Amino acid sequence: QVQLVESGGGLVQAGGSLRLSCAASGSIFSINTLGWYRQAPGKQRELVAVISSGDRIEYADSVLGRFTISRDNAKNTVYLQMNILKSEDTAVYYCNARSRYGHVFWGQGTQVTVSP
Repeated sequence: QVQLVESGGGLVQAGGSLRLSCAASGSIFSINTLGWYRQAPGKQRELVAVISSGDRIEYADSVLGRFTISRDNAKNTVYLQMNILKSEDTAVYYCNARSRYGHVFWGQGTQVTVSP
């Protein structure tokens, strides 16, 4: 089992920045990828960014150039730096971990609200 705890969400004005953190614990040796997803009201959960154990990174087109994902293996933490935030970035952001055995784990989510 892997436990994920997110932090760093909040309210910010459009054009501002936030940094999300996700601390992983438990069977962290099994983690292959860490990532961030988001879900806006009335919409499906979507990929924001993901980083593999080999530091391969993938971003959603909508955040490319504005968001940066990174990981600190010593702290078992993944970060999402969000810049130039837009109102359409408003959502609950979820941390995600995928193990090399195919298991998927989710954090509890953190709310990000961008005001116009």
